[in-house]
Amino acid sequence: MKNSTSAAPAPQVPAPLKNAPSRTEPRPERSTGSRVGELVQRQGVLAVLLTVILIASFVYPTFASLDNARGVTVQASFLAIVALGMTLVIITGGIDLSVGSVFALGGVLAAWASQWGFLAALLVPLVVCGAIGLVNGLLIARANMAPFIVTLASLLAARGILLAFTDEGATTYLVPKDSAFAELGQGSVWGFGYPILIALVLFGAGGLLLQRTSFGQTLFAVGGSSDAATLMGLPVARTKILVYTLSGLLAGLAGALNAARLSSGVTIVGVGMELDAISAVVIGGTLLIGGAGSISGTLWGVLLLAVIQNLINQIGSLNSSYQSVVSGGFLIVVVVAQRYLARSRRTT
Repeated sequence: MKNSTSAAPAPQVPAPLKNAPSRTEPRPERSTGSRVGELVQRQGVLAVLLTVILIASFVYPTFASLDNARGVTVQASFLAIVALGMTLVIITGGIDLSVGSVFALGGVLAAWASQWGFLAALLVPLVVCGAIGLVNGLLIARANMAPFIVTLASLLAARGILLAFTDEGATTYLVPKDSAFAELGQGSVWGFGYPILIALVLFGAGGLLLQRTSFGQTLFAVGGSSDAATLMGLPVARTKILVYTLSGLLAGLAGALNAARLSSGVTIVGVGMELDAISAVVIGGTLLIGGAGSISGTLWGVLLLAVIQNLINQIGSLNSSYQSVVSGGFLIVVVVAQRYLARSRRTT
């Protein structure tokens, strides 16, 4: 009997797809309109700032003087430091309404602690204000509470602590004259005050942090979409906690520098400062919805607001309330422009 073996059928190899591309298609280049839109969003405020400075220098000769430039930049340096922290928060899609009260609290604590020396005058406000920012971050990131509600509560709490600490504003703490801490706020290098130099160093560090580190890229990712950032394995909660802590630290530092400059802890400062900081950040091109922004844009936004205020002072016949009108007008224009540019980029 013969053994008959049947050959197994050969495996069928699937035919190659007819429409499969033989190589990876290059990504389509962005349109010129999209590039121009991004450039306007990032650097448009700088063009406006330079235009305003140029026109003001012709109309008011004293505006272009070196003394006036020093005064404008010193005044702007405190808001700039606060707005730097606000920029990081807004990029993540959050908001910090507590910075004005934290700024005032930091100044009072610095003036009170200055009797024990330079380090105490700096460390006490940084620790307390940083702790307020940390609590904000924990409630927002861990308890999933709304940033608006949390930081609004912190605004009221910080102002309440300030009033309790100063007996409803009846007690004013003074910074010792000729102390190292007073020199930090009133001293200068080449005619430019230390607060200006500190603000520039912080903005330089903030720019490097945002553009050259993984932490900065995480901020953009969290602001673009928290859920997507979580799926990517990014530390979303830790990032939010850090940015709110940094915002509190920077607001406290700005308050301490302001107290050193004024030689006292003034209780009425910082009212509405959170709105000025938000305005500067948004005018500088950072989107309120998060996911996009720049440190340099915030700096130009702060300087633009400071120049507007100085121009109103130069006119003389207008009071300071007109600054709010002009700043609000700029803010509306910028927000409308941002919506238009975002819509045009989606359609291109």
